[in-house]
Amino acid sequence: MASSSANLWVLLGLGLAGILIMTRKLKKVVKADLGAFVERFQLLPPPQPAPPKAPHPLTGLSFAVSDIFDVDGFVTGFGNLDWARTHESASRTSPVVSSLIDGGATCVGKTVVDEMAYGISGENKHYGTPTNPAAPTRVPGGSSSGAAVAVATNLVDFSLGIDTVGGVRVPAGYCGIIGFRPSHGAVSHMGIIPVSTSLDAVGWFAKDPNILRRVGHVLLQVPFAVQRNPRNIIIADDCFQLLKIPVDRVAQVVVKTTEKLFGRQVLKHENLGDYLDSKVPSLRTFHSKKSNGEVKSSSMRLLANVMRFVKRHEFKHNHEEWINSRLITATAIRNEMRSALNSLLKDDRILVIPTIADPPPKLGGKEILSEDYLIRAFSLLSLASMSGCCQVTVPLGSHDKCPVSVSLLARHGGDRFLLDAVQTMYESLQEQADMAVKSKLSKNVVSQDTSAEIAKEKKISKV
Repeated sequence: MASSSANLWVLLGLGLAGILIMTRKLKKVVKADLGAFVERFQLLPPPQPAPPKAPHPLTGLSFAVSDIFDVDGFVTGFGNLDWARTHESASRTSPVVSSLIDGGATCVGKTVVDEMAYGISGENKHYGTPTNPAAPTRVPGGSSSGAAVAVATNLVDFSLGIDTVGGVRVPAGYCGIIGFRPSHGAVSHMGIIPVSTSLDAVGWFAKDPNILRRVGHVLLQVPFAVQRNPRNIIIADDCFQLLKIPVDRVAQVVVKTTEKLFGRQVLKHENLGDYLDSKVPSLRTFHSKKSNGEVKSSSMRLLANVMRFVKRHEFKHNHEEWINSRLITATAIRNEMRSALNSLLKDDRILVIPTIADPPPKLGGKEILSEDYLIRAFSLLSLASMSGCCQVTVPLGSHDKCPVSVSLLARHGGDRFLLDAVQTMYESLQEQADMAVKSKLSKNVVSQDTSAEIAKEKKISKV
């Protein structure tokens, strides 16, 4: 009997050990993926051309695509389980994805997006929120959250996302990688679920500026050419006042990099708000008011959502003429914005702004839903979205354990110039960012030593 009991305990022990081992293995799988992917597969490139022809430009690189790009044989889920359930598998692959595969890269899967690619937080209640490797307790940014996380964790060399109002720029900034939003219309939208056609731009992420540039040359279908230095680098001083971290931590990194690479004479400062006031007159006629209320009960929240849906649908039907008149004004603003920024950035000029004003909010926090946060964010993000100009997010290390970034904008159609400029400036920007962090640490040590000396002197004086 005693022997039987002993055997039972041994079996139980082995069973528990097995469960622990399996749990650890599962955790490793989850940790390795960080929730970035919706589906994993492999689409291989064609064979290399025979010599003396050059190899494919993206040979050896892997990439992932956000779950808004069609891939033959797979449902495009759009970040929503109900959408995925009610739609058929794609019958062809998006030309954008195909061009990258034909260029020598291997597509390894689809990544998580915000529900309907509509938010900028990166949170998704259906598929789970990808973990931000640069700040695990904070949101990864959206809408192309999974694509950014896949690059940030080195699961792929680059990835594709959609940027409507920041869908590539925000997650790049929050995950500490490079994100490029091309000029509006520069990359085909075929085989992609639209969010807002007049604002949508196919963007891409990478850690290496050279890879970012190589992908750009394939997607933009532009040849490599002699690189041109910027004629001016314009610091939008008023935009940096929106930052929730010390302004010098970002602006001075760009200033010192510019002085080192191109000379102080290239620098220029601008109050962008004043400039747009004078160049975009339709802004004065466009006003919007919003009111937000809280609904505590889940059933009441559901009822409220249904009511809002019915209201939006019927309001549009009943007042379509008035809505269209507002759209006409918005279209005028967009046209004026493009003209204004193209004028400001003509002749190889670059505009420098913060990517986003706030550090990544905490997961599940209310901050990202607040009107103040959204106004600060969209004040910066709207510049490229509304003008159609190209913009690149560049990481600049971290501040208080959160990623820091800056954005460079070029005129509409200046994509190749901007990609070249990023490659030229990237290494120096990283060096200056590291120096800024070390300088802060050094000052903190000096401050602590000074405080200790003062405390010691006070103690002696009391004696």
